[in-house]
Amino acid sequence: MAAMTSSEKNEERRKRVFLGALPSDFLRINATSQQQQEAADQQAAIALQQQMVGIPYAHNSTGKLSITVGSAKLAKNYGVTRMDPYVRLRVGHCVYETHTDPNGGKNPRWNKVIQCLLPQGVNIIYLEIFDECSFKMDELIAWAHVPIPTAVMNGETREDWYPLSGKQGDEQEGSINLVLSYSTSSAQPYAMYPQVAPVVMVPYGMRPTQYTPVSVYAAPPPVAPEPPVPQISEQELKQIEDMFPNMDKEVIKSVYEANRGNKDGTVNSLLQMSE
Repeated sequence: MAAMTSSEKNEERRKRVFLGALPSDFLRINATSQQQQEAADQQAAIALQQQMVGIPYAHNSTGKLSITVGSAKLAKNYGVTRMDPYVRLRVGHCVYETHTDPNGGKNPRWNKVIQCLLPQGVNIIYLEIFDECSFKMDELIAWAHVPIPTAVMNGETREDWYPLSGKQGDEQEGSINLVLSYSTSSAQPYAMYPQVAPVVMVPYGMRPTQYTPVSVYAAPPPVAPEPPVPQISEQELKQIEDMFPNMDKEVIKSVYEANRGNKDGTVNSLLQMSE
């Protein structure tokens, strides 16, 4: 390499005078503590995904829980416009969500059937209602801890309204309608794999529930596919509705779907609910 001339040396000195000495961390990215925590959470989620892929977690389940999220009656509409509510459920370590009811306001309706595995020792459903927002984080409106009734675990179908807590106070934020049923299957345990994929939760301090969803899914083992869902007969559904004229038609439909189109089972479940 050729030696620098006197003019080149003078030019280099002039640049140093105007620019000053470069810092030791020049061109390095200094992440904030929050960014470092997010990166650590992401790595933890990836590691958790690698551990969970291929694990037949149905071994630790007792049966299949069917949850029909009907509608809600909320105490207040937060915001200038009508709220767009959706429901998030946690059963064990798995989280499920309904669709958003646009402009649902204080009386949102979902009629969403969620079928999930019920892990051993789990007897409470953790429920939250959020207002979906476009330009900010979704707002937590209400929440509830719903104990699974003993009658449901014994094979009955139960429909009830459960109180919600929120800014108005404990159990003062309104109520939500749920239909619960439970079934076991010893012949094909993996056929009970939930139709809605669970989301693994990773801690994150900025979320209102202290959790943030990460797209990590537990894949089912390669076993025989789930038997096809029987066709829902509109004629039988109409007959059942005529048998229970004082019962909400959406509730009857939800129970009928939860019983997989079994007319006799639906009638028995509705009789138990009426009692």
